[in-house]
Formats: sequence, structure tokens, C-alpha cells
Amino acid sequence: MFVRFSVKEQTLFAKRLSFLIKAGVPILECLHLIRKQTKSKAKGRVYDAVIKDVSNGQYLSTSLGKFTRLFGEFAVNIIRVGESSGILSQNLAYLADELSKKHALQRKVVGTLVYPVFITIATLGVTGILTVFIFPKLMPIFASLHVELPLTTRILIATSEFLRYGWFYLLLGIIFVVVLWFVLRAKLKEVRYFGDMLLLYLPFAGRIARAYNLTNFARTLGLLLKSGVHLTEAMHIVAETTRNQVYRRAALRMVDSITKGQRVSEQLAKEQRLYPDILTHMVAIGETTGNLAATCVYLGELYETEVDELTKTLSSSIEPVLMIVMGLLVGTIAVSVITPIYAITQHLQTK
Repeated sequence: MFVRFSVKEQTLFAKRLSFLIKAGVPILECLHLIRKQTKSKAKGRVYDAVIKDVSNGQYLSTSLGKFTRLFGEFAVNIIRVGESSGILSQNLAYLADELSKKHALQRKVVGTLVYPVFITIATLGVTGILTVFIFPKLMPIFASLHVELPLTTRILIATSEFLRYGWFYLLLGIIFVVVLWFVLRAKLKEVRYFGDMLLLYLPFAGRIARAYNLTNFARTLGLLLKSGVHLTEAMHIVAETTRNQVYRRAALRMVDSITKGQRVSEQLAKEQRLYPDILTHMVAIGETTGNLAATCVYLGELYETEVDELTKTLSSSIEPVLMIVMGLLVGTIAVSVITPIYAITQHLQTK
């Protein structure tokens, strides 16, 4: 059974449950009310299983723990701490707010990448039309005059011939490479790690990826500590909820160091290529003052602002580069067509 709860659906679940519990509605009745509003049969079966577990005396977090693939380990632990400390409604409100912010952050990053992708596709489309449909109509003229063509024109002719007669094999090759990459990424951790490491060092996108991961690291850790989760367990949850394998392994190394009695700031100082000095210094201050949770929440807001600024400036920064690349491609085709025509005209005039 394939079921997926989007971040938006998880946020609504946490918000509704928090509101109902705060209003004094028993948790089992809350779940029945949420179940009635669910139209999807597959998701309804998930809620039915949770209702059955809760009605049999299990904690909500214990039942949701069977569906960590759907709700996430972060949400399950926030709910568990809320149940054990008697502040479930408050923790659900924290969870809803965190999921909402994470969803908004993802939309900002994805939305920023739409424009560059659109320009790139448009550039390749224009270039392909010129190469495959327009240029071949001029090729018989060049061939009939038996003159030596410039290098750029010969390259363009070869490219045009390949695209006209070998486009199917090119398409198959691209599909094969993409499928192979996703299969290897899903099966091999080292391939996933290499891809995530490459992303961090890409121009433009690398800075956004770093700021995005720092935002999730600081905010998740801060919220977990604020909710009463022990530091070691909180760091482990941070590692489990981090998708980027580079930052995930760094968080797991922190779990080991914390278990051995070291401070978080000491391990952060060893990971300078991933965590900037300001984060390390602020965490050290938070540890010294005993206010690490609030410090991490503040850092999460700080890096979220940085992501917001980077996404706003990305389009304006990358637009000139894309325009230059598009101009070079179209210009190269134009020169490759005009140059031999000019040479032929000069040749005829001399005669």
C-alpha cells in the first residue's frame, strides 16, 4: 500500500489535533473527527490503525511510530515528549509551526530554481530548432558550391546530422543515464553522498543548499531541546531527518562525540567546511549559558533569512549568465551560417 502524507497534510493534522486537544476534546474523539474529514481511502486506513491502537490504550506517539515513513521521526518524538510531559497540545502547535516553515522554505528553494530551468530549456529548444530544422535547408547550397567551409560550420553540420538521425539514441542515452543515477543513488550510500557533496560545491545552488541545511539543523535541534528531548537523542533525530548525506554523517559524528562527553560546539569546530564559525561560536555561548535551545532557534531564523535573501538574488544573479550562454549558442549558429555565405559571395565577386 503506497501512501504519502505531504508536508501540508502533516501540518494540518498537527494543527487540527492541537486545536481540538486544547479545546478539551478527548484524543480518541479528535482522531475520529480527523478521520471523518479524510477522503483518501489509503490515508483513512492509516488513521483507522492509529485509532485502533489508541483505543486499545497505546500512546499516540507509539502508534504513529509504526508509520515513521509517513509522519517522520521528528514529529513522532515531538508528540512523544508532549505526551510524557503533559503539553501535547503545545508541542503539536510547535510541530505544525515547524512543518509550515519547512514547507515554505522548500517552496522558496524550488520556486527559485524554476526560472533558471525554464531559461535553460528555452535556450536548448531554440538551439535545437535552428540546428535541426533551419540549418539543414541551407546545407544543399553549401554542398553545391564546393568551397571549404569554416570549422564552426563543419561542427554545426556534424551536430545537425547527429541530431536529425541519432536523436532517438541520444534520448535513450539521456534516459539511461538519469535512471542509472537514481537507481545507484537509491541503492548505494556512497553515490548519494557524492551527489550531495557535489551539490554543496555548485555555483549559486551550493550556497542555498548549505544555508538550507543549516536552517534545518539549527531549527530542528532547537525545537527538540525546547520540547524537552535529551541532547543526544535530539542530535540523533536531527541526523535521521537530514536528507543531505554530508550533513547527516556530520550529525551522526556529533552523536558519537556527545555520547563521549564532548560539547556540540567542539564537534562543530571540527566540521568547519560545513558549519561556519558564527554558528560554532553561538552554539558555544548557548552551551555556556545553558540556553542552547533558544540559541539554536535563533540561528534557525538567521539562516532562514539567509536562504530567503539568496533565493531572491539567485534569479538576478544567474539571469545574465544564462542570457550570455543563450547568446553564445545562437550567435555561434548565426556566424556558422553567415560566414560561408559571405565567403561564397566574395568568391563569386572575384570571378
